[in-house]
Amino acid sequence: MEKIILTGDRPTGKLHLGHYVGSLRRRVELQNSGRFDKIFVMIADAQALTDNADNPEKIRQNLIEVALDYLSVGIDPAKTTIFIQSQVPELCELAFYYMNLVTVSRVQRNPTVKTEIKMRNFEQSIPVGFFCYPVSQASDITAFKATTVPAGEDQAPMIELTREIVNRFNNIYGPTLVEPEILLPDNAVCQRLPGTDGKAKMSKSLGNCIYLSDTPKEVKKKVNSMYTDPEHLTIDSPGHIEGNCPFIYLDAFSNDGHFAKYLPDYANLQELKDHYTRGGVGDGTVKKLLINVLEEELAPIRERRRQYEQNIPAVYDILRQGSEAARAAAAATLDEVRAAMRINYFADSDLIASQAARYRS
Repeated sequence: MEKIILTGDRPTGKLHLGHYVGSLRRRVELQNSGRFDKIFVMIADAQALTDNADNPEKIRQNLIEVALDYLSVGIDPAKTTIFIQSQVPELCELAFYYMNLVTVSRVQRNPTVKTEIKMRNFEQSIPVGFFCYPVSQASDITAFKATTVPAGEDQAPMIELTREIVNRFNNIYGPTLVEPEILLPDNAVCQRLPGTDGKAKMSKSLGNCIYLSDTPKEVKKKVNSMYTDPEHLTIDSPGHIEGNCPFIYLDAFSNDGHFAKYLPDYANLQELKDHYTRGGVGDGTVKKLLINVLEEELAPIRERRRQYEQNIPAVYDILRQGSEAARAAAAATLDEVRAAMRINYFADSDLIASQAARYRS
């Protein structure tokens, strides 16, 4: 069986460091690993419309931003199929069939759905499309027979529901769909990078993001405003690492080489943590290190983005070609699904012949 990846993002804004450490960086590593036969990366515009139906222009404008972020981090269209969800209508048909295999109560039990309904204030009036988006995700994954879905821990309930749908479909109609596995980030910190305010996961809607396209000046300003230890009032005060944003970000981004280059008094991050914990290190020192580390990571990404920005029609052409390839793959799966469900009427010559014989008699 082929090893296939499916992953993606909603185009509701530019992508940020949470996306980068949670999935983008890993996608590039997997793309270049040679371990997978096919990789599909989806810009989930149809899913984004489930809670932005009254503002489609937001999705329309941000679609290109996400595409530029993909290309700038190193996702290579020669190795990875980048496509737009709405341009593959077969996904909608699959989702419609899957809805018959899932109960309302099962979707309601999904903890990710519960959290997102509350976050969007949908408790009293939930759009049906938004409520059903876990089923749509199952369609996206299975349409490409994905064996692996790189995602953060918050998406684990979605993958579990997909596996349930696959098993139920295969039990009813015969072995047709492929059961996927989630691939979590190696670094536990990367599974849920907090926002700069330290209060929640980095989120566009909460305004606590550092974007991949931020300028050095913007990054510096955001790092300097990061939440640290409120009890660390002076340099000599003992400090706390837990919940301290600059240290969490250093866990996600720094390596020993950064210390040799930018803070040679310490061999590694653990030495800096130990000194901070017992007192004697200021928050400014930690933030200055983080600014240097992030700039080293983001500078080449910004440069690649600038190059792609000079030829936007070529970027749209990449998306068009990717969407055409994705549609062909999804259509092949849909043909198999229709055959398994015995609704491929016009392709079933035996059905037509038997019906003809029946009425002749």
